[in-house]
Amino acid sequence: MNRFAHHQGIHKFFTTLGLALYFSKPVMKHLVHIVDAMITKGFSGTLTDLHHGSFHPNHRTTLSHFFTKSPWEEETLLRKLQQWILRRVERIAKQENHPLFVSIDDTICQKTKPSSRATHAIQGCDWHYSHSEKKSIWGHSLVWLMVHTMTQAFPFAFRLYDKTAGKSKGELAIEMLSSLDVRRPVYVLMDSWHPSKALVEACLKKGFHVIAMLKTNRILDPNGIAVQAKQLARSIEPDDTHLVTVGEERYRVYRCEGALNGLDHAVVLLAWKADQPMTPEHLHCILSTDRELSDEEILRCYAQRWSIECFFHQAKDQLKLDGCRVRQVRAMKRYWILVQLSYVYSLFESNRDVSDGLDLLRKRKGHHLVEFIYCAAKQNIPIDVVKKQLHVA
Repeated sequence: MNRFAHHQGIHKFFTTLGLALYFSKPVMKHLVHIVDAMITKGFSGTLTDLHHGSFHPNHRTTLSHFFTKSPWEEETLLRKLQQWILRRVERIAKQENHPLFVSIDDTICQKTKPSSRATHAIQGCDWHYSHSEKKSIWGHSLVWLMVHTMTQAFPFAFRLYDKTAGKSKGELAIEMLSSLDVRRPVYVLMDSWHPSKALVEACLKKGFHVIAMLKTNRILDPNGIAVQAKQLARSIEPDDTHLVTVGEERYRVYRCEGALNGLDHAVVLLAWKADQPMTPEHLHCILSTDRELSDEEILRCYAQRWSIECFFHQAKDQLKLDGCRVRQVRAMKRYWILVQLSYVYSLFESNRDVSDGLDLLRKRKGHHLVEFIYCAAKQNIPIDVVKKQLHVA
């Protein structure tokens, strides 16, 4: 086995997770090389990149076997990663004296349009509507759950949404929430597509509060009178609102409390950016099941949901969450778990954010490769041997 100095950092992180107790040395070797390849600049998601990017000493087909047929338990890896994440975020939240946040959202890992001539189609793919592209696209739809504090956010769990399996995205989110065992106050954050009655009730049952965007046609019940949020908004004058500043944005906010679609008591904020007209088109409706929070606190907490959008962008752009070309569902799930592992490892090394972590790791790898070649030259190792180890022979 060829050894590179930058692999020691990955080994150290795996030791922190306790993986050596559960996986054999060959499996650990594959995991180290795959994480190394994923964090390499220019990684595209292919098995060829996984092989070349980490200077894997075995033939490329061993990586294909590792994803499709090898008997290692990816759920064990995910469980150990989740345990470490929860310890980390609870410690940070306690130090900062802040609650924990859980963000729920879905994303599509787009694939090439299916061909009628394809012998083996990619399993689990379907047509899914993309809200960003305003059309249906072909690919895998993943529901993700992130756990975060005010300062750090970690991808925690995901489920593949399969239309033929009979489970809704909300039911998949409830499954993931059920495994979340924390001892700090928790706010579950969602955009307007996710806060169903069942999902909100599941959060409340676990003792979690919900802060979520609502669609403007949602029925509110101020003063016992049922009315759509956008209709209520038409009766609100600027003098009925007050200004709230969150970050660099200022909002005009109208607060109403009362029953809402099965909730006996909740807060709904009707908010407009201060520099925009108070029309239904510019209206934002934010639900909070915690009535003790001020308007500013509700908006500031909801702003933390941006963490999951950043994760989707970084995981796709830098770690190629949507780049894998394997065709079996289990192989895809293994790949996504290893992207999650690489993402968390980058956060672990930087202690700030993923971009900083990747920059640090890529520079470290470059330095160590130069040192590897320098040491090989000092030891009079033939240049052809060095080229072979670095896959440039």
